[in-house]
Amino acid sequence: MTATFETQRAALAEVVAIPVTPFAEDGTIDRDAHRALLRRLIDGGVRTLTPNGNTGEFYALTPEERRTITELTVEEAVDRAAVLVGVGHDLPTAVASARHARSLGAPMVMVHQPVHPYVSEGGWVDYHRAIAESVPELGVVPYIRNPVLAGSRLAELADACPNVVGVKYAVPDAARFASFARDAGLDRFVWVAGLAEPYAPSYFSAGATGFTSGLVNVAPAVSLNMIEALRSGDYPAAMKVWERIRRFEELRAADASANNVTVVKEALSSLGLCRRDVRPPSRPLTANERSEVAAIAAGWSL
Repeated sequence: MTATFETQRAALAEVVAIPVTPFAEDGTIDRDAHRALLRRLIDGGVRTLTPNGNTGEFYALTPEERRTITELTVEEAVDRAAVLVGVGHDLPTAVASARHARSLGAPMVMVHQPVHPYVSEGGWVDYHRAIAESVPELGVVPYIRNPVLAGSRLAELADACPNVVGVKYAVPDAARFASFARDAGLDRFVWVAGLAEPYAPSYFSAGATGFTSGLVNVAPAVSLNMIEALRSGDYPAAMKVWERIRRFEELRAADASANNVTVVKEALSSLGLCRRDVRPPSRPLTANERSEVAAIAAGWSL
């Protein structure tokens, strides 16, 4: 472990919130609503924020909008929360985004899974290495969704780049995660369960110490209750939380996660916290779906 990055490592062993990006009626970013949602997360006890994550509609934002989201998040976090900035797309864009995050004082970047249709394992290492080497002062967190990537490749990357300190692992296979983490070095990285609360108990049992969350936008206390239970090894208590959020997460995961963001925004809209608008290729919910989501959110006694 590299002592220089202990603060970043600690921030990853948390509920890693992926804030939504609220839009105004004219389709632009609603800056006031965004700031209010960030403050609500921080006031609710969340200590790690990921601007430009997938729940924030990363791929639907323009480069200028992604910079704006990063800036707003860093400004609101100040000394109250760590900021893990999502970066990606082509290599020059990812490097520029990482350097922009550094210029604002963000301590970490998360590198989105490359979406190029032809990704070699060596090319995966090269892509992440170029980004990590461009910001050696920052902690770097690869976002892994590729089920065939070998754990040895992550170890290879970290050998070259000691600032690769954590991993957001989002392959829906707990056994694969356990093998990958041990092949890469279980104690070498902070392992973040990248598929949120539904997978957190099984991934924690295999070595994860943090998990990402979109649900936390709606109910910070619910997500924090789960991680507290998992930290204490109280899996029955964690599974009680799991049962409470199960249907909400099933709605998000349906149809290959088509409504992943939409369900979260609908819940926030039902609470009067932001508009429900999403950008294509996401879509609005049906009237029946809206009613169900509102009922779930209301049932959490927020």
